[in-house]
Amino acid sequence: MDLQLQDKIVLVTGGAKGIGEAIVRAFAEEGATPVILGRNPEEAQGLIGALGRGHSFHAELTDVGQIESAVAAVRDEVGPVDVLVNNAGVNDGVAIGATAAEFVASLERNLVHPFVLAGLLLDDLKAARGSIVNIGPKVAETGQGGTSGYAAAKGAMNALTREWAIDLAAHGVRVNCVAPAEVMTPLYENWLAKRPDPAAARAEIESTIPLGGRFTEAAEIADLVVFLASGRSGHTTGQIMYPDGGYTHLDRAYAHDP
Repeated sequence: MDLQLQDKIVLVTGGAKGIGEAIVRAFAEEGATPVILGRNPEEAQGLIGALGRGHSFHAELTDVGQIESAVAAVRDEVGPVDVLVNNAGVNDGVAIGATAAEFVASLERNLVHPFVLAGLLLDDLKAARGSIVNIGPKVAETGQGGTSGYAAAKGAMNALTREWAIDLAAHGVRVNCVAPAEVMTPLYENWLAKRPDPAAARAEIESTIPLGGRFTEAAEIADLVVFLASGRSGHTTGQIMYPDGGYTHLDRAYAHDP
């Protein structure tokens, strides 16, 4: 199936590692030109070099000035952006007892930069009749405990997905959100390795995932992101999708007693 992504310029925040890396790889495989924007320049440049296509630009995404400079550089050196993937974020553990300043800082790490980027790229996206794909983990739907800032930011990301879909529909720009749940990434592997019994901890988590009793693979998240960004998904907008093996919405008791 031709996803109509050949030579499309795709800006992916936090695209050097984990799910972001899988997204960059998937776009490159479809012939798109991935552009990584984030604060891991060595990893980003290494990935782009391995793929043999794409670009990387450094920016601290909590610094609006750096974002503005990076977007200007992308336009000058690569061209206008067709697709924006707001992937960067961090589950930073800013809980209900945190200070107001800590809560605001969490929103800056997880919510403000997607808004800034969407605004900066608005003319590009309208001209291309392009697409925005937000990455908004299941915490906004389920809660988690101990992470008020991250949960609030991701809940707002879901709301912005639908708000922007309305704002941009008349311009042919589609906006969707992909919400991962339990995805095996290097960061998750490191977390498991710190448990007293990593194998038991992994098995316990897997037992709560109805479909297949396994973690979702980063490539499975990436495949959905690429499809939503593509011309083959031309009448899909304002949707929040959960490629999670049923983790978020199905009764997890089923996983224990099939």
